[in-house]
Amino acid sequence: QLELVESGGGLVEAGGSLRLSCLVRGRHFQMYHMGWFRQDPGKELEAVSCISLSGDKTYYRDSLKGRFTISRDNTKNTLYLQMDNLKPEDTAMYYCATVRTQETLGVIDRCEAATYRGQGTQVTVSS
Repeated sequence: QLELVESGGGLVEAGGSLRLSCLVRGRHFQMYHMGWFRQDPGKELEAVSCISLSGDKTYYRDSLKGRFTISRDNTKNTLYLQMDNLKPEDTAMYYCATVRTQETLGVIDRCEAATYRGQGTQVTVSS
């Protein structure tokens, strides 16, 4: 059983930055692929970024490449999402979750939320 607790959301102006953190309480964090998802009211949950067990492989939504960076610290049971050059369309509730990944030729090309998900942290970007 895992408990995922996100933090770091808030209100920021367009062009600004935020760093989200996800503390995972429970055992064997290093055995889970992890990811960040976001959802606007009335819209579907969408994958933002995912990372492999050791952090050597990452996946990003195409529209976010170059602006967002995912990382993890397995010694601290923590997942991170650095978000730079934020845009109003990035406004959403952001969730961390354990994930299932799909690879093609050693590259993660798909990830989906799996068993555990946090309560979310709100990110609002003003124009």
